[in-house]
Amino acid sequence: MVAAMELEILGMNFGCVLAALADAKIPDKDCLLPLISKLLGYAIVAASTTVKLPQILKILKHGSVRGLSVASFELEVVGYTIALAYCIHKGLPFSAYGELAFLLIQAIILVAIIYYYSPPMGTKTWMKALLYCGMAPTVLAGKIDPALFEILYASQHAIFFFARVPQIWKNFTNKGTGELSFLTCFMNFAGSIVRVFTSIQEKTPLSVIMGSAIGIIMNGTLLGQILLYQKPAPKKQKKED
Repeated sequence: MVAAMELEILGMNFGCVLAALADAKIPDKDCLLPLISKLLGYAIVAASTTVKLPQILKILKHGSVRGLSVASFELEVVGYTIALAYCIHKGLPFSAYGELAFLLIQAIILVAIIYYYSPPMGTKTWMKALLYCGMAPTVLAGKIDPALFEILYASQHAIFFFARVPQIWKNFTNKGTGELSFLTCFMNFAGSIVRVFTSIQEKTPLSVIMGSAIGIIMNGTLLGQILLYQKPAPKKQKKED
């Protein structure tokens, strides 16, 4: 009993894997897949602490938000808030949704920076910020009707979809991606792929899996645009003797 407890760390059971390896056998998939899922889940959570850092640093370095859609980043904040609140309300394991907490914090910081480098904030922008500050604590605390919560969570898939559309369209019309960070988009894309696998293994609701699937499509599109519209480095001219 003691040995078995010592082999379980953060909900990950290493006992069956080590037992199989001790007998020179390949661990059974029913033992190995849940462990891989947990490890990947915690890896996503750990990586999420820096996902938006490249985007933040790129804006600060250039002092510009050229080519960035403010609406896209605002909708991201709303989407992360709803998704995080829903996962907490459903009592899902932290490894299945923990990255949402870190992504939400970074998304809020990112929006604040974008506001700072954008034209002077008008009344509309201040109203949106105050409305979010007033509603977010209630949603995160789960103090709303359960049926409404389900509807709200279902709507966050549309929110994340439309959060990407303005940026994708802006990239298309500009034939460039401005200050959009390749590294942040790549990490979002890779994280969505891994999260589909871990969500299936954790037996999370289908709606959660669908959200990650939408993330693959939309983040993949942004990533493709960055690769498509990137300008080749200018060739250095040879000095004539």
